[in-house]
Amino acid sequence: MTQGQHGILAMIGAAVIWGTSPLYYKMLAHIPPLEVLAHRTFWSLVFFAGVLAVQGRLGEMRAALADRRRLALIVLAALLVSTNWFLFIFATQIGRNTETSLGYYIFPLLAVLIGRFAFGERLDRLQWLAVGLATLAVALLTWGLGVVPWISLTLAVTFGLYGAIKKFLPLGPVVSVTCEVLVILPLSAGVLLWVHAQGQGSFGLSLTDSVLLIASGPITALPLILFAMAARRVSMSTVGLLQYINPTLQFLCAVMLFTEPFTIWHQIAFPLIWTALALYSLATLRQDRAARRASIAVAGVSTQVTNSPSEASAKP
Repeated sequence: MTQGQHGILAMIGAAVIWGTSPLYYKMLAHIPPLEVLAHRTFWSLVFFAGVLAVQGRLGEMRAALADRRRLALIVLAALLVSTNWFLFIFATQIGRNTETSLGYYIFPLLAVLIGRFAFGERLDRLQWLAVGLATLAVALLTWGLGVVPWISLTLAVTFGLYGAIKKFLPLGPVVSVTCEVLVILPLSAGVLLWVHAQGQGSFGLSLTDSVLLIASGPITALPLILFAMAARRVSMSTVGLLQYINPTLQFLCAVMLFTEPFTIWHQIAFPLIWTALALYSLATLRQDRAARRASIAVAGVSTQVTNSPSEASAKP
């Protein structure tokens, strides 16, 4: 099996774990979401630190946290990803996974706007059209339901800003996320100490609940590791396309398994979002092909320049 095939399988694995995670968090619906988040943070730290210890890379964490600028970015990233995690857990527990799937469908299009206005990246017509369709979808959903889809938008915004901050962090994904859960650990530990002091803590009362809470570490860590593997082996356009497996599975869980309401306004908004993503994907593939052609052309010119002196010296 080639490196590219390994990367595709890794990305599919990550997206499937993310996409089916509502099934896992539904099993913890009787535990307050803040307590679930605290356990998710703690057991993620245990898992990630164990991975780094086995790899002999714990020193990279100390170096990352010693730099004040990096530490500030890590703290901000930790707050954003914790907000995203909490809201996803909360939405799953109250039966709003249709909105979480919409949020993760919107995220790539929001990332395009962040790239345009924060990093000066240019957008072509198809990308602007995709953003326009997504905006129209959200506006129609807001008007039809009489309420802003705040869960969807908050998930998209927090994850989009989180991704933007990660561009400024020259750290590998495992080191970065380990540092993030480490800096947020005092808050998580405080929550766990408080709920157990009140006699309301869930851990230890039921073997099933305790095992499920411990499993939040691997369930958080494994897809991130698979995603990192995929990003190193296949193009980002391929990674981006395969990522849509995640919200699609969330959507299917919400509508088919959890039988959440799927109103006429959802039936209008979701096809608009899907059309926008199709246009965005087409534009991304075009850009990727153009970049590869340019790279091949540059390599060809470089080869000609390198070979020309020897060719000239060989002439009589």
